[in-house]
Amino acid sequence: MATQLTPDTLDLAAWLRPGDRIIMGQACGEPSTLLDALIAQGPSVPALSLFIATSFSGAFKPEAAASFALSSMGAIGQLRAMTKGGHLNVIPCHVSQVGPLIAAGVIGCDVAMVQVSPADANGNHSCGLISDHVRAAVAKARVVIAEVNEAVPFTFGEVIHTSEIDVAVHCDRAPVEVSAAPISQTDAAIARHCAAFIGDGSVIQTGVGAVPDAILRLLADRKDLGVHSGMLGDGLADLVEAGVINNARKEIDTGVSINGALIGTKRLYDFAHRNPAIRMSATSHTHDAAVLGQLSRLVSINSAIEVDLTGQVNAEASGSAYLGGTGGQVDFVRAGARSPGGHSLIALSATAKGGSLSKIVPALSGPVTTARSEVDVIVTEFGAAQLKGRSLAERAKALVAIAHPDFRETLDREAHAIAQRGF
Repeated sequence: MATQLTPDTLDLAAWLRPGDRIIMGQACGEPSTLLDALIAQGPSVPALSLFIATSFSGAFKPEAAASFALSSMGAIGQLRAMTKGGHLNVIPCHVSQVGPLIAAGVIGCDVAMVQVSPADANGNHSCGLISDHVRAAVAKARVVIAEVNEAVPFTFGEVIHTSEIDVAVHCDRAPVEVSAAPISQTDAAIARHCAAFIGDGSVIQTGVGAVPDAILRLLADRKDLGVHSGMLGDGLADLVEAGVINNARKEIDTGVSINGALIGTKRLYDFAHRNPAIRMSATSHTHDAAVLGQLSRLVSINSAIEVDLTGQVNAEASGSAYLGGTGGQVDFVRAGARSPGGHSLIALSATAKGGSLSKIVPALSGPVTTARSEVDVIVTEFGAAQLKGRSLAERAKALVAIAHPDFRETLDREAHAIAQRGF
């Protein structure tokens, strides 16, 4: 039987041990009340460590997180600020690997801190806004501390039974929200090129942000779109309500949008509450190669920091600055590129730093997130370069054509050198 507490009566020292490894729910499923308690009470328990995949709450600041070692799969969301000064340890791994790594004990989990909805009549708490590796953490943890939040929607899919919870901390607090980013002319141009690859009956995977939002706004005239994604924002609700997304042509999960994280505003959360047309699933379903391999017309849309002239993608770092993460990019790049009638799109603006730096480059300044052998289509505001099945020389020429005009002459010389070498 879970111990029932309120935020005022929660004493973490009664449940935590020195050296405990904590895994916390991420994104808009971040348990803010539990995080506040950890920041305030953590110094009383030595040598704590915390893994969180992403964060948008703004709570993670170097001074606040000084009492525990922080790790993540990348500097995603507001964790980016924690990389400066070495306050974040990055574990490079695909999203699909996080759950198995927890289950195997490679990413340690002594304590799971999660946010859930109030229980239904059967004692099941919905995982609410995030369902990726939550169940894996709950299954592995010695102690499960759940923030039972009245404001969290009950979404269908992954659930946690009351009997699996050791400590239930009851609250009524607005979950973390991520508002839509403003869409620039560049974002809109990239979106137009991406939308051209999405036809009737396509199954879409995308993230959140200005470009994904801009793409979704261009799909109002499509028919029978489906969703199988790791995350989605408010645009999902708009297209479902418009009848554009109905998942009618999907070979699996017909009629249901499959998703792992709802990252948006109260509008999205209210829409998802007890909505049978949305199922929140673990990464063992959202990102699994065998599952994705059953979908035709899958169009995956991901982002990058830079792309070199052979098609290698860096979505993690620029020089010494760690800016992103591996995420689920490779999982979905492979799936989209191999899906019959589908595509994998990597979308990025052609320049950075006010136009002074090209994102199409001769050589990457950071790690290779996605190998050139996996890449299908690269999109900038200047067009789409289809790389799959093309030689290195052909790739370089196609990528020069979608670079910013100010950099094409220099890049063309590099492309010529590739053509001369043949590799």
